Amino acid sequence: MSDKPRGLLVRLVAGVWHTIDFSRRFVVNMLFLLIMLFVLAAVFAPSAILHKRTALVIAPNGDLVEQYRSDPGSRALAKLLGEEVPEVQLRDLLKAIKAATNDDRIERIVLRADTLGGAGMAALREVADALREFRAAGKEIIAYGDSYDQRQYLLAAQANEVYLHPGGAILLEGLARFQPYFREGLQDKLGVEVHLFRVGEYKSAAEPFVLDGPSPEAQTADLYWMNDVWQRYLDDIGAARGIAPGEIAASIEQLPQRLAAQHGDLGKLALSEHLVDDLKTQDQVRDLLIERGVADEDNHSFRQIDLESYLDFVNRENLHIGRQDTIAVVVAQGEIVDGEQAPGTVGGASTAALIREARENEDVKALLLRVDSPGGGVFPSEQIRREVELTRDAGIPVVVSMGNVAASGGYWISMNADVIFADPSTISGSIGIFGLWMSVPETLARIGVRTGGVGTTRFAGAFDPTRPFDPAVGEIIQSVIDAGYADFTGKVAAAREQSVEAIDRIARGRVWSGAQAKERGLVDELGGLRAALARAAELAKLDAGRYRVDYIETRMSPFEKFMSDLGANSAARAVLRETGMAKVLLGPQSAQIEQRLHWLGRARTRPIQALAHCFCGL
Repeated sequence: MSDKPRGLLVRLVAGVWHTIDFSRRFVVNMLFLLIMLFVLAAVFAPSAILHKRTALVIAPNGDLVEQYRSDPGSRALAKLLGEEVPEVQLRDLLKAIKAATNDDRIERIVLRADTLGGAGMAALREVADALREFRAAGKEIIAYGDSYDQRQYLLAAQANEVYLHPGGAILLEGLARFQPYFREGLQDKLGVEVHLFRVGEYKSAAEPFVLDGPSPEAQTADLYWMNDVWQRYLDDIGAARGIAPGEIAASIEQLPQRLAAQHGDLGKLALSEHLVDDLKTQDQVRDLLIERGVADEDNHSFRQIDLESYLDFVNRENLHIGRQDTIAVVVAQGEIVDGEQAPGTVGGASTAALIREARENEDVKALLLRVDSPGGGVFPSEQIRREVELTRDAGIPVVVSMGNVAASGGYWISMNADVIFADPSTISGSIGIFGLWMSVPETLARIGVRTGGVGTTRFAGAFDPTRPFDPAVGEIIQSVIDAGYADFTGKVAAAREQSVEAIDRIARGRVWSGAQAKERGLVDELGGLRAALARAAELAKLDAGRYRVDYIETRMSPFEKFMSDLGANSAARAVLRETGMAKVLLGPQSAQIEQRLHWLGRARTRPIQALAHCFCGL
């Protein structure tokens, strides 16, 4: 007797179930295969050996950052796909140079600074200082580049010998800050009404939305701190190359004549100005390094190790297991905004939680807050400042190390530390508050759209940007801004043990270099990350070499940890790239680009919001 045929609905459900079941088993099997590949690669990959007379090749690819601006999973996927994330962490670069200074196996550093992307002046000066210490230990640095911009050249100049490709160039031009101004486009062309509320004639962050060019106050203040930073750059280059800073400045002013004398050859100009020691191609430098060092196993190049591989050696050889007195480091890099944020942006809630996590860890004896931020919202800045204050109240010393920028909200989160360190070229200050309001009734009217309706009170719907701006709303916003400025200066005065009047004289939104900030009592010490760590250890009464430094960051999920380990395994990466499996399973990654108008959109998350932000980077 035959079975009765199943109905259409039953067959459809069964088909869908089989499809889901197959997909589940496929995904599980693929994950199992990935794990097996990783295990096999880890087991059978030959153990690398770091030989004597090895050259450490430092070729930082991409921007120099305080912490990666993408999550660990995304970075791991990029490695598996062979698409390296164009970033290098300052801490990693400093760790490698310091280790190499005391490592008998590292004979010299070969520096390719021309691969470096964006970098702030304070971070560059810290790396340059580490390179000078390497040379002071009696070791050699050879720098080569196809071409250098002036930031890259600051690092290259620290080498014993600097070589440039014959067709290359070094262009020293000075510092500049030029930016777009939107007033005409917004107000005259589009009909947008822009209302700026601020305290401090130097608080210029929102000027691009209300002016056609910089105000006289902004120009005066910017040129003051920029000249200080530029003169320090000339001093650093001059000291490294044995050239008078004034001579370097004069050569920039006379660039057309001096270049004409070299028949337009920028490489020969760099040589004649003593910025480089010789013009050589990359293969010529490679031959020189083979002659001075040891040839590799194939006799095609010199014995060498790259930055990432050397850091793997350093980390394995200095692995600490078990509990140990710790200096916790929390990085605040990027704009300060509300809530939980990914690395690259400072979240009021997420960064405060990291500080709280450090405070509640019994092993943590000191906290170092590394700040590289132009500021942002007042509320999230206050959330973070409060956690710093609570950490000090708990008896844990707090040291702030200012990076390239620690201005406005970046200063707000810093001011309650026991000690504030800044590089002389750090951009700091900008103690001021502003608010920005835009209304668009005229813009809508131009396309035939108007707003109408009723409200139960005068201010019901008053914060609707499609309605005409009510001057009473302006009074409310200005009151909030005034209160925010009084709160800011009052907290700074209490933290720095100065009068409110004294702080107001150096505040009002004005930006200072790190050296200028120290002269005015906003900063305690001049120095970089390493000096700040040493002071944190001193305040916590920790003996040298008997504590560890632990960066407190958002914890990875188990899957992210697995992917991160997989991405760090060179053998596993090779297997996945050769088979093409990574591209099939993981797909391409996309980059995110933030622009100023995007910041404007993010800043308008509340009807009334006080902002402590500074567009003051270089």
